[in-house]
This record gives sequence, C-alpha cells and structure tokens, in this order.
Amino acid sequence: QVQLVESGGGLVQAEGSLRLSCVTSGFSFEAYVMNWYRQAPGKERELVASINHHDDITSYIDSVKGRFTISRDNAERTLDLQMNNLTPEDTANYYCNIEGTGHWGQGTQVTVSS
Repeated sequence: QVQLVESGGGLVQAEGSLRLSCVTSGFSFEAYVMNWYRQAPGKERELVASINHHDDITSYIDSVKGRFTISRDNAERTLDLQMNNLTPEDTANYYCNIEGTGHWGQGTQVTVSS
C-alpha cells in the first residue's frame, strides 16, 4: 500500500523559512521521479518542484527558483522541500506526489503572513 505523509507546514511571516518533508512507503521510491505540488484556495493545483530518481536533477516553477530546494534521500525514502524567503503568494496546501501516478499525500498547509 502506497503511503505519502507530508509534514512541516505551518504559519510563518514573510521572508521566513519552512522545511517540508514527505515520508513514503509501499513502493520503490528510488525508481520514481518525485514532485511537490501546491494548491491555493480557489486555484488549480500546480507543480512546484521535481527531482529525478537516478541523478537528482531538479526543476522548479519560475516563481520559486532561487528560494526553494527539493531534495531526496533514497535510503530513508524521504522527499524534502526547503522553502526560504517565503511570500504570502506561497500560501497553499503542499502535496507530495509520485510522478505519473495518482498517489498523493494528505498535504501540509503553509500559510505566510505579510
């Protein structure tokens, strides 16, 4: 049974930082590209960052480049997202996702106050 459990969200002031984590089980973590998505109220879910499974190549949406860093630990089966210099526009529920599958975690809420 695939499980993705996110944590690390919270309320932070603008310019602050948070580190999100996703603990996974039930699939071959090292064989998949992993993603972080987010969904703000009234908006569609958007892909924030991805990390390759064999060479750790990463990609980001333009709005978070230089501020967010995605990383993974294949031995621990965890996916992280370090978020720095947060802005109110980053407020959303953040989700861990296995590329190409319909598997999602329950999400962790990030709220950034101005």
